[in-house]
Amino acid sequence: MSDELLLQKLRQNARLTENDLADLLSTTPESIASRISQWEKDGTVLGYHAVINEEALGSTAVSAFIEVKVTPERGGGFDRLAMRISRFDQVVSCYLASGGYDLMVVVDGQDLREVARFVSEKLSTLEGVISTATRFRLKTYKEYGFLFEQETPSERLAVTP
Repeated sequence: MSDELLLQKLRQNARLTENDLADLLSTTPESIASRISQWEKDGTVLGYHAVINEEALGSTAVSAFIEVKVTPERGGGFDRLAMRISRFDQVVSCYLASGGYDLMVVVDGQDLREVARFVSEKLSTLEGVISTATRFRLKTYKEYGFLFEQETPSERLAVTP
């Protein structure tokens, strides 16, 4: 059994049972359970989640992608400030990034004002934060490998010259 293949199957569908995974990977359910348990203990597998289509629920919640420029700390670089930002409840994800900014912070909120308050009252006021640029998610097409809309075949015939 390949660790990479098992991790790939878990990424694709974490609801597969140990028996299902064992069948797919030609091994025993016990070896699958042992490996997954080991990964959960050592922090390789941090958790499991469902990919939810918020639009289908009629949710008015918003997500924002916030580009953050920071001053790296002596002896700590970006890590301490990134971890401090990551601890806010509104923060869904926080990444060190290359390019014109240092951190990409993904934030969820009930509405635009909630995200704006987070940026102006919490994020921008942190020592070491130089600037922020906020972009709001308008529509999701694909997330974690799942397509949110399936293409519907056109009923019209193609016109060719």
